[in-house]
Amino acid sequence: MASEVNKVVLAYSGGLDTSVILKWLEDTYGCEVVTFTADIGQGEEVEPARTKAQALGVKEIYIEDLREEFVRDFVFPMFRANAVYEGEYLLGTSIARPLIAKRLVEIANETGADAVSHGATGKGNDQVRFELGAYALKPGVHVIAPWREWDLTSREKLLAYAEKHSIPVEMKRGKKSPYSMDANLLHISYEGNQLEDPWFEAEEDMWRWSVSPEAAPDKAEYVEITFEQGDPVAINGEPMSPATLLDHLNRLGGAHGVGRLDLVENRYVGMKSRGCYETPGGSILLKAHRAIESLTLDREAAHLKDELMPRYASLIYNGYWWSPERRMMQSLIDASQTHVNGIVRIKLYKGNVIIAGRQSATDSLFDTHIATFEDDAGAYDQKDAEGFIKLNALRMRIAAQRGR
Repeated sequence: MASEVNKVVLAYSGGLDTSVILKWLEDTYGCEVVTFTADIGQGEEVEPARTKAQALGVKEIYIEDLREEFVRDFVFPMFRANAVYEGEYLLGTSIARPLIAKRLVEIANETGADAVSHGATGKGNDQVRFELGAYALKPGVHVIAPWREWDLTSREKLLAYAEKHSIPVEMKRGKKSPYSMDANLLHISYEGNQLEDPWFEAEEDMWRWSVSPEAAPDKAEYVEITFEQGDPVAINGEPMSPATLLDHLNRLGGAHGVGRLDLVENRYVGMKSRGCYETPGGSILLKAHRAIESLTLDREAAHLKDELMPRYASLIYNGYWWSPERRMMQSLIDASQTHVNGIVRIKLYKGNVIIAGRQSATDSLFDTHIATFEDDAGAYDQKDAEGFIKLNALRMRIAAQRGR
């Protein structure tokens, strides 16, 4: 009930929606609002949100740079699993939500708030992700989702509410994107408008992070990525922090037209939706990580990881980052990465990420003496293969003899 809420922590961007939500929470629930604005690499200044919150009378304002934590504790663990949803989506939006939910709960605990609130709609996945995370970390928390409660169902109604309550709305100058966009250091997404027609080809001027493959340089660029225990730690021999490294790969990949995706996906709430994504750095990392694993992982360990990956990816997509099953799977995945060390050489060319080499001085399981097509000096006895094949064929031979 509204009367039970005394203080609420709002995930606040400073835009129209969350500014209206801020005032609506105060009016509807008669509560104090704490705002939380996170910088996870969305490419826009977050500090102006402080001024907007102050203008609306907010006393407790949290503005935080979470870029390093985001990449180190969420993106990199996910990439150790080579997680891809429905064969294509690199989960750029999905992986940001558990971090935001975590900080909402932590701030609620710090400020004595008894509720958290978000601006996700009742049609999307984000409401599930935010709320599953909040309940997992603070079981008794009250979650307020205004889009499921109010009647402000259009931009016109939001603007009218803002005008009525003297909520300042910044009208951006210049051409405004017709698409609903979400960005962080891993990706940028586009939904809505003409993209709601799956037959419509995305316009070239929609894309923000990458050039088209046709317009990419005619000369390939080589990049070397160093991995330690499954995580990238350096580019071309230069050590970098997680956020710096991913940002650098975004720029490299975007310049060569890498990382564009047009996808019709299955949302957890049951509907199909069409979205476009740019994930240049992530596309490079996925290919590079699989390349270094091909050299350093045992065959059955690698195959087990591949079997688990779709389940792991679905857990993240559906909002179960903080679930016991995801944590359990993460422990197994992380254990597999102990010996995933080495360097991968990548060639970037007109939208393609091409493996040009891989090496591991300490952990490679590739034995040239055994794999060679030349004389192996007895390292592998080819006669052993005869018994191996016959034993593996035994059950099929018996079945064939029975006419089955």
